[in-house]
Amino acid sequence: MRYPVPDLPTGEWHASELEVEKSRFLAWICHAPQTAAFDALLADARRIHPNASHHCSAYIAGPPGEQTAIGFSDDGEPGGTAGRPMFQVLEGAGLGQVGCVVIRYFGGTKLGTGGLARAYAQAVGRALETLPCREWVERTALDLEVDFASEAEARAWLDRQAVPIEAADYTAEGVRLTVGWPSDVEVDLTPLASRLRGRLVVSPDT
Repeated sequence: MRYPVPDLPTGEWHASELEVEKSRFLAWICHAPQTAAFDALLADARRIHPNASHHCSAYIAGPPGEQTAIGFSDDGEPGGTAGRPMFQVLEGAGLGQVGCVVIRYFGGTKLGTGGLARAYAQAVGRALETLPCREWVERTALDLEVDFASEAEARAWLDRQAVPIEAADYTAEGVRLTVGWPSDVEVDLTPLASRLRGRLVVSPDT
């Protein structure tokens, strides 16, 4: 499985601002592989903007279409006017592992339920326009055992296949490389085994 996620370090967020009828809507988006990352974003929003009228939110802490690790909140706005429109924009963008908070400072003019829903959705949409993203790839861990003389060639081949090495353990017999093989690609190490002339042992990582 592959899908886009926010390309942001842990604890950082992408920000954008929208003004509607003198109300300010500050949209913050973070990478949220787990709900804890979204919780941290919401806590930061409340800490940095304690006097805001509302801290509305939505998150998808999993792949697009996730049904369990999702959520949204109107935080005191009329029901269905903030969190759900925000969530629908995130869902419609096809993003996964994403959390969003929209911080509202009330400008004195009531927007009505339709106006609120449009404003919150627009705030998220505007932030997504400039959000840096990267492709997330689901991976299966494999252990590759090679002798010392074959390590450099094995590493070079894995690099050309864009297969990351997640760990390297050195023993008296050689090196055990734990790699993250893309789960949507059939495991085929025949070319590598041929290069190493059979000096390769493969097993699922346990």
